[in-house]
Amino acid sequence: MIDHTGIIVADIARSGAFYQQALAPIGYTLLADFPAAVTGSVAVAGFGEAPKPDFWLAAASTARPVNQPRLHVAFRAATRAMVDAFYHAALAAGAADNGAPGLRPHYHPHYYGAFVLDPDGHNIEAVCHEPA
Repeated sequence: MIDHTGIIVADIARSGAFYQQALAPIGYTLLADFPAAVTGSVAVAGFGEAPKPDFWLAAASTARPVNQPRLHVAFRAATRAMVDAFYHAALAAGAADNGAPGLRPHYHPHYYGAFVLDPDGHNIEAVCHEPA
């Protein structure tokens, strides 16, 4: 079981604003925001459903550059409409399209997902596994 995950981003303010807008349709909000002075290394921001952040952004540094290759993170959505809303919110926040909302039956018959590239090129997905 995964408790939380995180990615390294080039500009934490830009990525924080992007994720606030892109993840709102699936119920994620910014729950924690700590500057480097608090963490002792780099600024971090935690998103999730209250009360616990489970998706973290960490600012890139010379010791922690932006990941190569880029990462893939999939967020589970309760409904297909939430997947659609995520996709449109992410595009409005500046994401690049990486796969419009739709069925991906090669994964399983009810796999409904949408893919975008965040400001650092990470492949971010929202997916619903429920029938229509």
